[in-house]
Amino acid sequence: KSFLNHTAFLSCSFPNSQKIDLKDLRVFWQKGDVEVVHEVYHGHEKHDNLSPKYINRTKMDVDKWTLQLLNAGIVDEGLYTCIVQHRDKGSPKLIHTSKCLLQIIANYSQPEIEWLHAGELKPNEYLNLSCSSSGGYPEPKQMSWLISYENRTQSFIRHMDVSQDAVTKLYKVTSKLDIPVPTNTPTNISCLLHLGEQLGSLVSVPLGI
Repeated sequence: KSFLNHTAFLSCSFPNSQKIDLKDLRVFWQKGDVEVVHEVYHGHEKHDNLSPKYINRTKMDVDKWTLQLLNAGIVDEGLYTCIVQHRDKGSPKLIHTSKCLLQIIANYSQPEIEWLHAGELKPNEYLNLSCSSSGGYPEPKQMSWLISYENRTQSFIRHMDVSQDAVTKLYKVTSKLDIPVPTNTPTNISCLLHLGEQLGSLVSVPLGI
């Protein structure tokens, strides 16, 4: 995983137990089946075969057998293959391949609750709220609402509207909540954005009523 516009590290996992000199190797990374991302040919970087969008964006750490992909974007997501060939008395011989799946993460803004109606709140009416968060990637799992009274808390899951920017590919999500106006008890309403198991959740500033 890599954060958007940061450097991604793609491991080749090549142990090189025989300590073969880089001058006797051809090492290259490719994305999918056709795009060559980086190539080291007998100790020298070679640019002839590179896909144009990776030129001047890659750097190989020879000690760690890791490729650095600079300014990683959402279009760079996907499966990368590292291929190592040994030139030993004649034609190159394949001695190692490994795969690395790159996923990009962009941080969502803190969820924000908005009133959808004007005027004073009156008993027996409905409270209309919306909660939004934007600028994130990948698409989140769901949005939920927490309503805390003095001695209990209720959780609600409502439909989440999702839109994706055509250019940046970043997501905006919105959820709406309609509930009867709470009476006779102080109430706090919060909105939670669930990003997935490894990324956790984001919570809004509570709205007090």
